[in-house]
Amino acid sequence: MAREMRVSFSGGKRVDVHFGEFTVPTDQSVRHGGDGSAPEPFDYFFVSLLACVGIYALEFCRTREIPTEGLDVILQAERNRERRLYSPIRIIVRAPHGFPQKYRDALLRAVNLCAVKRHIVEQPEFDVRVEMDSEEAGGGAEAFAADTGMKTEN
Repeated sequence: MAREMRVSFSGGKRVDVHFGEFTVPTDQSVRHGGDGSAPEPFDYFFVSLLACVGIYALEFCRTREIPTEGLDVILQAERNRERRLYSPIRIIVRAPHGFPQKYRDALLRAVNLCAVKRHIVEQPEFDVRVEMDSEEAGGGAEAFAADTGMKTEN
C-alpha cells in the first residue's frame, strides 16, 4: 500500500505536511530564519524514532501485564561535526520498578523491531525527482532524478 503526503507553505519558513486527517506543522528556529512556531523537520525524525520505540516498549509491557508506571524511553544524540550527522544515537529504555529480570533481553529485542529504526538500518531506496508540467517542460512532461542526475521521460 502506497502512502502519500503533501506539503503546503503557510508563510515564512513554515512547511506543513498533510496526510490523511492530520497536519504536521514545521518551522525553522529563529536561529535558522524562522519564527520557531513549530519543531524543525529534523526534530520529527527523532520524535518518530522515539515514539516508535516507546510504543513497542509499552505494548511489550501491556501484553505481559507488567505495570508501565515509571517506564521511560530516552533518546540522546551527539552531533558528529566531521560527518555532519548525529552519531551515535542512543535510546535508553528504563524499565519500570519491579520489571521482571527474565524479560530484559526480550524487551530489548522488542524495541529493536521498531519500524522507524528498521527503515534507517535497512536503508530504503529513495527516488527523488523534480517534475515539470508539460507546458513548462516544452511539450512532454519531464522528470529529473536528483540522486543520479539522469533525465527520465514520463
